[in-house]
Amino acid sequence: MSSQNPLEALYPFLYGASLPSRDLDAALLNSVTEKAKDSRATSERFFEEQGAAIVAAARALAEIYRHGGRLFAMGNGGSSCDAAHIAVEFVHPITAGRPALAAVNLVADIATISAVGNDVGFDQAFARQVIAQGRPGDGLMGVSTSGNSGNLLAAFAVAKDMRITTFGLAGGDGGKMKSSGLVDYCLVVPSASIHRVQECHVACYHILWDLTHTLLAGHRGSAAREGITE
Repeated sequence: MSSQNPLEALYPFLYGASLPSRDLDAALLNSVTEKAKDSRATSERFFEEQGAAIVAAARALAEIYRHGGRLFAMGNGGSSCDAAHIAVEFVHPITAGRPALAAVNLVADIATISAVGNDVGFDQAFARQVIAQGRPGDGLMGVSTSGNSGNLLAAFAVAKDMRITTFGLAGGDGGKMKSSGLVDYCLVVPSASIHRVQECHVACYHILWDLTHTLLAGHRGSAAREGITE
């Protein structure tokens, strides 16, 4: 049995070897095929394993909005982009006929993040914002591919004390987001690949957004029939 590093077999040029152009193209094409296959397999496994948990999380989100609450979103690095994406999906729904729902991207205020990070530590960057803006009945969603981001965990701890419902999107084994007990709904992508985890996260929060609106549709219909405006 060969002891060659699998990455070396796939990318020999990264390990000091060279390939003819035709062989290199074939190797890269094979990489595309394998990565796409892995992405599909990871997504299928995640949604099979987490389907019921996703529905439960959507029901909790709908309940937050049904009672006038808001959703706060947070993350670091690539996951900060997911936090922004989550917020804009709820605030500015692209699907016709779906109302705007209040959502706040906690990563957006660079002045606050840098001030808190400089003065008291980066671990408090989101927690301080939750303390200032959150209220009982709101929701807080954190995205972390490892599940171990210290500033997310600090914010989740504050949120629990404030009776804010917590949601987490993580990867691997869920890390501390899963084991801490601070996250009410923790959806974990079973992969060690950051890219596969991120791909599933995007699909997951799109589905959460869609299910939340579906669950709220009946409530809005009832309110309209009774002459109540939201």
